[in-house]
Amino acid sequence: MKRYRHLFFDLDHTLWDFRSNSRLVLKELYDELDLAAHGVSDADAFVEVYEEVNTGLWKRYERGHLPKDVMRVLRFRNTLLTFGVKERGLSERLGHEYLERTPRREGLFPGALQLLEDLRPHYGLHIITNGFAATQHTKIRNSRMDHLFDIVLSSEVAGASKPAPDIFHKAFAQAGTTAEESLMIGDSIDADMAGARAVGMDHAHFAPEGEADPDATYRIRALDELRPLLLG
Repeated sequence: MKRYRHLFFDLDHTLWDFRSNSRLVLKELYDELDLAAHGVSDADAFVEVYEEVNTGLWKRYERGHLPKDVMRVLRFRNTLLTFGVKERGLSERLGHEYLERTPRREGLFPGALQLLEDLRPHYGLHIITNGFAATQHTKIRNSRMDHLFDIVLSSEVAGASKPAPDIFHKAFAQAGTTAEESLMIGDSIDADMAGARAVGMDHAHFAPEGEADPDATYRIRALDELRPLLLG
């Protein structure tokens, strides 16, 4: 087993359970803002359409084709338009409340916090995320992980998004390490795994659902599967 000195984690969909946290907030807002009365058929349909719209816009943002502020406006406006709702004030309210509430959610994947606490004495722990800096720091703080990481580098601060090599090289420089002594742990084949491969970094693909990356150095279905690899 190769000995690593530094571990770099993705945040959303890897440690912080983005899907569960987001869906809870979306369903809260559906009820509180009485979206049914505005013509949005039901809460599950609202969540499904939002996730599809947001995924498409997020990909455009990561490729540099859409500014952050525009994406944040369009994701709820386009979701409501799918249901024939053209109320700009309502989409703005949804956008504001979603941004305020979602990062405060504490839901992590099972075993995440205990694993990090057990790894901490043995490794430098860091985050490389394509999320927005202020939002990601709020998530980390509210889920009680802020004391565990030395470096939290967002694409917004780095000026580059995974899988671009620049964000990885900036993370290595900040952590005082190299690709050879580091491991990337993340859920995205296109961002985390491809990015790590591009800089010669070993990588563990966290795939609790769906196909695991056949080219990943390691493939795991649960975070605790890292224990025998890193603590065994």
